[in-house]
Amino acid sequence: MSSSSRKVAVITGAATGVGRATAIQFAKQGFHIAVNYSRSEKEAAETVNQIKMYGVETLMHACDISDNSAVQQMFQQIHQHFGQINVLVNNAGTTFFVDHQDLDEMTEEKWDRILAVNVKGTFFCIRSAIPFLKQSDNSAIVNVSSCAGISGGGSCIAYAASKAAVNALTKSFARSLAPKIRVNAVCPGPIDTRWVADHTEHVTKSLSITPMNRTSTADDIADTIMYLAIGTTMTTGQCLVVDGGRTV
Repeated sequence: MSSSSRKVAVITGAATGVGRATAIQFAKQGFHIAVNYSRSEKEAAETVNQIKMYGVETLMHACDISDNSAVQQMFQQIHQHFGQINVLVNNAGTTFFVDHQDLDEMTEEKWDRILAVNVKGTFFCIRSAIPFLKQSDNSAIVNVSSCAGISGGGSCIAYAASKAAVNALTKSFARSLAPKIRVNAVCPGPIDTRWVADHTEHVTKSLSITPMNRTSTADDIADTIMYLAIGTTMTTGQCLVVDGGRTV
């Protein structure tokens, strides 16, 4: 496959965890990869080095997705560099671990940051990517949501609300962008990444009601993202729960 004929995947929050695992899986499929990150430059460079092992081209781009103008510039530069965008994976997100009963600790500042990144940032990325995705056949958007957006659980109330909003965005965009662009979401339970490394009590509580009795790996979620992005042609508007049976 020539370099110019390779498809291009843009993955936000690709420096670590699910974003990195997804970038590597797309690279194995021959995609060029745009690696977005916000602060983790060293880790993003490590992701790029791993991707290059598969002979594809990469572009590393720092951007806080809550900044609309920066998002617009990022997608313009990605398209200018590669000439096309075929898949967008909205993986970047943030949270704070706040007990759901501690309403005073769920401050306005924390609310604003969570909604700015998880909801507005997802919207900004989709809106900026649409003109380029429409230029290609079989384009797809995959949003990384959470089962917290379905159950109301998760790291904090604001996080659950933000992921419920991402699920609604997924369905709304699936309607408005069909049939040209498919839009789906994956809704994981706890994932074995650095996000939960310092919150083992949260994981333990979750596992107590999880039939599969383990957390997901980053590759577990990346597998689902790959299916929704390139493994199906009729699936759109779906929020696929991958939580080991926790929400059954």
